[in-house]
Amino acid sequence: MYEESVLGLDEALKAMQAMLDQALKEPERPLAIAIVDANGKLVQYARMDRCRALPQQIAFKKAYTAAVMRSDTAALAERFQSMGRNISDFCDPNMLALQGGVLITRPSDGACLGAIGVSGLAAQEDEDLARLGVQAMSL
Repeated sequence: MYEESVLGLDEALKAMQAMLDQALKEPERPLAIAIVDANGKLVQYARMDRCRALPQQIAFKKAYTAAVMRSDTAALAERFQSMGRNISDFCDPNMLALQGGVLITRPSDGACLGAIGVSGLAAQEDEDLARLGVQAMSL
């Protein structure tokens, strides 16, 4: 028998609130945030007013990719590039190797609990905001 830790709504809400508090300091820079569980299923989602359609889709795809591949998307993109491969080789239209998807792991053993994807800012800013969300979970 296996025991599986699951990302709960409480943790997702803490992360989302911390990220939105930060993002709303600059309302003229709208973004989207997606939080998924270890299987890539949506747990929490938000988009700021006036956020364009593309960042809304990309936020989910970054989170999904990080969760199912068990890797931050920036590291994944580098790994694929060094191997001469492309994320499209996996034939999953929800996968996207762009910086801004951050894995959520259980500190005790590194097990994947899910991921956060942010889109709408510069790549490093997306990743930094996602990391702020992970920290806010206090796992």
